[in-house]
Amino acid sequence: MPIALYPGAVLTGAKTVDLVTSAAAQFDAAAALHERYRSSVVMSGMDLSVEAEAFGAEIHFADGEVPTVTAPALSSPADVAHLGVPSPGDKRTAVYLETVDKLKRLPDSPVVLGGCIGPFSLAGRLVGVSEAFSLTLTDPAAMHALIEKCARFLESYVRAFRLAGADGLIMAEPSAGLLSPAAVAVFSSAYIRRIVESTSGSPFSFVLHNCAARLVHLPAILEAGARIYHFGAPMDLPVALSRVDPGCVLCGNLDPAAVFCRGTTDVVEEQTAKLLESTAAFPNHILSSGCDLPPQVSLAVLDAFHTAADRFRPVSQASP
Repeated sequence: MPIALYPGAVLTGAKTVDLVTSAAAQFDAAAALHERYRSSVVMSGMDLSVEAEAFGAEIHFADGEVPTVTAPALSSPADVAHLGVPSPGDKRTAVYLETVDKLKRLPDSPVVLGGCIGPFSLAGRLVGVSEAFSLTLTDPAAMHALIEKCARFLESYVRAFRLAGADGLIMAEPSAGLLSPAAVAVFSSAYIRRIVESTSGSPFSFVLHNCAARLVHLPAILEAGARIYHFGAPMDLPVALSRVDPGCVLCGNLDPAAVFCRGTTDVVEEQTAKLLESTAAFPNHILSSGCDLPPQVSLAVLDAFHTAADRFRPVSQASP
């Protein structure tokens, strides 16, 4: 289950900016990748700018790049009180909800996952990333007030994905992985747990992604209460698997930069096999990239990843 949408643009002739602004273009790329690899899971794009844009942040679009926040929505913590909370469907959030609706119509009915940012990471994009980290120490009340508004929107956004037909959702909370474990519990997991409890449950699966987290963060992240977690390269995945309940599914964690972007096809196959071998004793592991794969990742590299995975097909893999 690699987190990959943008490399699919090569198959449809679309530009990256098309995928993040058009549900039709995003669906076509996801459907083309699904057709090529016959994957059991398809997902909307991972775009960690779309929710901040809905709150009023300025976004930069460039061909071949995923959109980024260039100016936060707030100029100071005092502005939090006046910050309005958008509704699902505002601005480009509609693109991702519509993409999920289209993906549910694929004829072989794969598992469809929507996606959104996490509350602390969203707060960082609204006030500035460095300012967010600083506020957790200098003005935690203001930070909690901002995260509360972020969580309120995200809860409604997750519900909208479920209403659109999604079988589950990946929430990306990368900035929290740079906090201390204690701060992760207070400023991230406590809010995510509320969202999980109010939106997940059969038949909807909630996947929490943190590509910066390490083993020291694991207990605090587990406090979020999700059943499925997705980790990046910094996480020692075999050790993490040994420390969680067998009913808790962990996904990951091939390094997008070192393996998929800079690695040759031989390196990709080698590293994929190595990860599968190190996690073979754990049926609660799902093979994946450690984070979203950028547009520069080639289809040859993705082919090598799937080839290596197919060689391990007899080893049962967990499923969302």
